[in-house]
Amino acid sequence: MSTPDARLTDERFARRVIAAASVVILVVVGYLLLGHRPQGGAAPAVAALPLLNACLNATSAALLTAGFVFIRRRLVGLHRACMVAALGVSTLFLVSYVTYHALAGSRPFGGQGWVRPVYFVVLLTHIGLAAAIVPLALTTVWRAWRADFARHRRIARWTLPLWLYVSVTGVVVYWMLYHL
Repeated sequence: MSTPDARLTDERFARRVIAAASVVILVVVGYLLLGHRPQGGAAPAVAALPLLNACLNATSAALLTAGFVFIRRRLVGLHRACMVAALGVSTLFLVSYVTYHALAGSRPFGGQGWVRPVYFVVLLTHIGLAAAIVPLALTTVWRAWRADFARHRRIARWTLPLWLYVSVTGVVVYWMLYHL
């Protein structure tokens, strides 16, 4: 059994790793969106990545919803499987998203009229909350992994709805950007 000092050291280490990973992800994504200019000539397969990203977001939302239903029914094993899968799918999304923006850049929104401000409100809330989800999700998973379930539940009450919002609005942003 670990001592209180060892647990505190583990917690501090986890916080540092989560903070470092969050900052690195935010810097890379920020650079790709705001400062990076791709060289052009991206492979045709890159054009399929936005649809893949939307599918990964939809899958994450479905897994998060199923995981919530399972934990409400006290089916802990199924809850855990769904949440680990949601984290995995979201990680695949992040890799695909970074790959797309590194190779193809960003696509400007072409919609006009009333839909334009709606798109930008959805996009800005999506981006802001996506940045917040990285440390929230990692902290939530860390606490579950350490069997610190009281603290896990406290943060999961915030993480789940925000993560769901980010996943669903990711699909909405894709649809508005590519199908309006």
